[in-house]
Amino acid sequence: MRQALEGSQAIAQAVSRCRPEVVAAYPITPQTHIVENISKLVADGVLDTELVSVESEFSAASVILGAAAAGARAYTASSSQGILLMAEVLFNISGLRIPVVMTCANRAVSAPLSIWNDHADSMAVRDCGWIQLHCLDNQEAVDSTVQAFKIAQDTELPVMVCMDGFVLTHTLEVVDMPEQDLIDRFLPPFKFQRALDPKRPITQGALVSPDFFGEIRHSHHAAMQKSAAVIESVDADWAALTGRRCGGLLTVEGPADAETGVLALGSMCGTLLEAMETLPMDRPVKLIKLRCFRPFPEAALREATAGLRDLIVLDRAVTPGLGGTVGTEVKGTLYGTDPGPRIHTYAVGLGGRDIPLDILPDLVATLDKPVAPFGVFDADLEKLAPEDR
Repeated sequence: MRQALEGSQAIAQAVSRCRPEVVAAYPITPQTHIVENISKLVADGVLDTELVSVESEFSAASVILGAAAAGARAYTASSSQGILLMAEVLFNISGLRIPVVMTCANRAVSAPLSIWNDHADSMAVRDCGWIQLHCLDNQEAVDSTVQAFKIAQDTELPVMVCMDGFVLTHTLEVVDMPEQDLIDRFLPPFKFQRALDPKRPITQGALVSPDFFGEIRHSHHAAMQKSAAVIESVDADWAALTGRRCGGLLTVEGPADAETGVLALGSMCGTLLEAMETLPMDRPVKLIKLRCFRPFPEAALREATAGLRDLIVLDRAVTPGLGGTVGTEVKGTLYGTDPGPRIHTYAVGLGGRDIPLDILPDLVATLDKPVAPFGVFDADLEKLAPEDR
């Protein structure tokens, strides 16, 4: 059913139709509307779930860990400082291989204080062992949320669905909301093989000596790598039911013979696609939309960048002292590729700064100018003389 919905409202409805048995969250801008709408669905009798109002994000993550470990489908949502407050528990959830789903309404992390969008929060926990999926628009956020519950269940790994705060969460879009019977056909009832049961005692999270800790970490890493195939398969299954794909690990748009590429994730891909369609540029450009940040799609990225002379990587987060977070990982992945593209990393849209359409031709025009080797900010681009832009 096609409806005009605020992004947060659409996510709440999608989560509801996935039939979670436990939802726990603490309000934080710009995530708050998601759980507000879920609580309304519970109050109206639409959703039968245990909605737990907790005193902090640390508690929210702890509740869904315990609920899923006991065999319940569980969900939470957070942003920014909330994500960092639950970081300890995020490591516990992934280390115990607990299949839960979380929406990250991406927001900058202070200081200075900002309530607006960038990717500092999800990037700060990129190494905690969660699958991370980034969404272009609210339709993709809805579809990725439904897929996330199946991916988590099939891989026994937690999944974080990242959607840009305000840009998506507070924007009204026409969304094709999947009907309940379709989701029920796609998503089987929750079953966790290692669920805690007093009749079948097991230990979860025991102390592990140095003799075995490395092996457990290795098995977690291997599971993350294997999850890439599951992410692709689940996306294909969803497309068979709905006719819509989220793009699996990544997608490529634009002329196949283009020698210039731009890689980005999240809602700025929509801006770049429109720029490619409407604005004149010095040369053909292809867009690589990175949907899956964890596991990082190394093989798919090498294939997507084959034949490129230049690759522009747009980051909405920065690793201070090094440069763009995604750009650094792209460089590591493509290191040694022969021939490989020249990689140009730019940090744009930090703290919610607008990303205008003309940023793409501006960036393409600077490709042959000398730039710093790591991380150029969009503020630097604005300082260029008009004739240099």
